[in-house]
Amino acid sequence: MPKYEALSKELIEKIEYERATGSGQSFAFDEGGLQRRTAEKVGGFWATPFVRDIDKIMHSPYFSRYADKTQVYSLFKNDDMTRRSLHVQLVSRIARSIGKALRLNLDLIEAIALGHDVGHPAFAHTGEHLLDELYRKNTGRRFLHNIQSVRVLDKIHPYNLSLQVLNGIAAHNGELELEEYRPVPVKDFAEFDEMMEKCCQDKGYADKIMPCTLEGAVVRISDIIAYLGKDRQDAILAKAIRQSDFTENSIGTVNAEIVNNLIVNVIENSYGKPYIKLDKAHFDALKRAKAENYEKIYNRAGAITGTEGIIKPMMQNVYGQLLEDVKAGKLSSPIFRHHILPLSAASKGYEKTEANQLVVDYIASMTDDYFIELHGLLFPSSPLKLQYHGYFEDIQ
Repeated sequence: MPKYEALSKELIEKIEYERATGSGQSFAFDEGGLQRRTAEKVGGFWATPFVRDIDKIMHSPYFSRYADKTQVYSLFKNDDMTRRSLHVQLVSRIARSIGKALRLNLDLIEAIALGHDVGHPAFAHTGEHLLDELYRKNTGRRFLHNIQSVRVLDKIHPYNLSLQVLNGIAAHNGELELEEYRPVPVKDFAEFDEMMEKCCQDKGYADKIMPCTLEGAVVRISDIIAYLGKDRQDAILAKAIRQSDFTENSIGTVNAEIVNNLIVNVIENSYGKPYIKLDKAHFDALKRAKAENYEKIYNRAGAITGTEGIIKPMMQNVYGQLLEDVKAGKLSSPIFRHHILPLSAASKGYEKTEANQLVVDYIASMTDDYFIELHGLLFPSSPLKLQYHGYFEDIQ
């Protein structure tokens, strides 16, 4: 039988009383402390600072590309399968639910949640790992999708987003779970830029950075909550596993249970406190569920999708050819026509960026379909092909 936890009667009464009387301490970020690289005027009463950041993110062309970027399972013609467009909305919804109960800044939460994966390349974490491997081999620098998300919204498209949003995006690392999240202040953009550079040099350092606001901490844990059970739903849709193959877990085994029970526990243990926390029992259960996801879903995804052993040489070929085109100044190449030249018109001096960085920026921006078609264009005689799982495979 499904088990759905609920907030304690004592906490509900406390929240209702403090809402009604305006009492109690709020740890929401004070927008008076917001920082931007350059000052800008608020567009109107409704266009508060973080609403402006949300609008900038959602109108970015990279936001549109979420719709064809894989969450876990690539090459499935299945409209119920999660793409990143749905994932970021789920993160936003979960984080806003927690944030509302904790009386935090919901616009800041939404901006971080919607922007946190814009730097994620095609083909899920396989794409990220391969791009990191190639970039590191050629330059010694690291590719990390969270740091690339900041680069997209701060450098490639200089949207003048707030420091608090960019920091939350950089520190959202949903691969590293913690029992307790305490914000770590960031003084200014000079300190933030230094942090981002260190992340590109040292993945260990990147794994340790923390959000500077409670809102960022809420998004970070909500990222895990959003994918933990939803990825299980997708695995079942992909016929990679059955629901009965998952181990019974105290936080639940199906998505609705997992989401509800973790949200309840976060609120129960974080209300009125300057940190975000799960109790030990729920944290240990989350870790077990996440480890099981890796064992039964993520580590097997390549074999299920048919990308195992194929994406790597395709990525190597595309990276190598594009790098050669950039160094040769081949203006007819897709990297110039679809990437460098359009961006140079919008972001002055972008064309002077180091060649490997240009290639990484371009590949990271690609959707699954775009990458496949580009590989076919650059290497028409290549035997490397990816086969889609069709809508009607089960009735053929």
